This record gives sequence, C-alpha cells and structure tokens, in this order.
Amino acid sequence: MGEEFSLEHRFQAYIDAENKIEPKDWMPENYRKTIVRQMSQHAHSEVVGMLPEANWITRAPSLRSKLILLAKVQDEGGHGLYLYSAAETLGVSREQMIDDLLQGKAKYSSIFNYPTLNWADMGAIGWLVDGAAIANQVMLCRTSYGPYARAMVRICKEESFHQRQGYEIMMHMAAGTPEQKAMAQDALNRWWWPALMMFGPADAASPNTAQSMAWKIKRKTNDELRQEFVDKTVPQATFIGLTVPDSHLKWNEVTGHYDFGPIDWEEFTQVVKGNGPCNKERLAARNKAHQEGQWVRDAATAFAKKQQARAAAPVSATNPSAA
Repeated sequence: MGEEFSLEHRFQAYIDAENKIEPKDWMPENYRKTIVRQMSQHAHSEVVGMLPEANWITRAPSLRSKLILLAKVQDEGGHGLYLYSAAETLGVSREQMIDDLLQGKAKYSSIFNYPTLNWADMGAIGWLVDGAAIANQVMLCRTSYGPYARAMVRICKEESFHQRQGYEIMMHMAAGTPEQKAMAQDALNRWWWPALMMFGPADAASPNTAQSMAWKIKRKTNDELRQEFVDKTVPQATFIGLTVPDSHLKWNEVTGHYDFGPIDWEEFTQVVKGNGPCNKERLAARNKAHQEGQWVRDAATAFAKKQQARAAAPVSATNPSAA
C-alpha cells in the first residue's frame, strides 16, 4: 500500500513538472483507462464523423467543393488511424476498440448523430463542429500522455483548415441569394446548440473533469472551453450577417465574455444514450462498411503472413533468389 502511494506521488510530481508520460512508464491503472477511453472515443468520433459529410460528396455544388470535401473526409479517416495507433501503445488492440464501437459499447461525439440536410450543413459542420473540436484539441497538444499529444499536433493543423473551409462556405452562402442566406441561417440554427454540447457536461456535472485536470490530461474544463468557443464564434457570425439562435446571448462588460442561454442537457443525455436522430443510422453504416471490408482485411493479413514466411525461410545455397 505504501509503495503504491509512493509511486502515485512520484507519478503526480512528474506530471506537475510538465513531463510527458510515455507507454513504458509506470502509471496508475485509472490513468491508463482514462487515456484509453478518451483516445478511443476520439478516434471513433473521427471515423463516425466522416459519415455526415461523405453523404454530400456526390452532391457538392462544384468540382472545387467536391475536391475539398473529399480531402477533408480523407483527413478525418487519417485522424482516426493516428488516434487508434496512439491508443494501442497502452495495450488495447485496434480490433477490440472497433468491436466496442460496432456493438454500441463505446461512445463517440454526440454531434455526429445529427443529420446533414443540405449543402449549408457542410459549412456549419466545418465552422462550428470543427471549430469546437479545435478549441478542445489545441489543448490536447499539451496533454500529459506523449503519444496522444504528438498525434494531436498534425490533427490540429488539419482541423484548422477544415474550420476555415466551413466558414468560407457559410460566408459565401450568407452573401448569396436570399434563399442561400436562409439556408446558412437554418444550418446555424440547427447546429449551434449541438456544437455547444460537444464540450461535454457542465463542470459541476462532469465526474471526470477534476481528475483529468490534476493529471493534465485536460488543461481546461468543459465550461472554460465552451465559453472560449462562444466568445470567438459569435463575432464571426455577426461579421457574415448571421444571427446566433440564442435570445439570451449578450456581451457582459463585467466578465468580458458573452452570456448565453441554458443548454438542453436532456437532449444531450438522450443522444449519448443512443436516442439521437441518427444514432442507429451511424452504427448501421459503420457495421455495413466493416462487414463489406472484411475481404480487404483478410487479403492484407494473408499477404503479411506470406511475406513473414518468405522472410523466415532458409536461403537456398544453389538458388539464393528463390527465397
């Protein structure tokens, strides 16, 4: 008991000194579980997040728009791979993580359980959803677990591009025809509150925030990040002539922040529990893709085994090239 306390004390002191924890370092089991859960859920969110956008690749309004959206969806898939690889450094297999997702055991960001109804939603997702993600992910570049922090550096660079691409769509639509501006405003109306929910429960209702802050897994609380996002995004909406759908929204001279209305946490809870507009659709799509891709995984596994067997085979004295 005393030795365990000593190890945990030294572990905390190491983190407090702004050192990174690496895979072979000793760590409390709860730290390992927390990092695995967060990285795997982050990876799942990147992969599931491809679905609402891929829905519009074949219906993009221009070749330029299609190319950009294709590149973005490809980026999201890559982000998922980085994060699965980072999680694997702690002894959990990618197969197990993916299986947990497909069976509905693992969570992913609630935002991806909302439908994309028109092209303006591609702008709202890039501007709001990726904007909210950046607010959280820039902080994660300094998270205490080394592989996670290093994976986030490239992810944040690409997410910043995604946010600018989404804002460009909204800017053009807001400056277009009355119908286009109405579409942009409708998309903002539908995505604003789910974007605020992305940061997670209010600090007072978040059971993991205090420990994650102490371990420097997180550097800012859910409410701090949410406030930063509101403060940055409201002026952006005003600049392009759109209105944030919150009658309580106002600038507070005393605090130097925007005050905003109450979030419907019951909606958030229902979506997280699997009762959102597209929860079942998203899991069905991922299961279908997994099943249809089985032959690719089988072929890759067979090829790898063949290469390993060839490398292990003895070289023939009469015909060295035979190996």
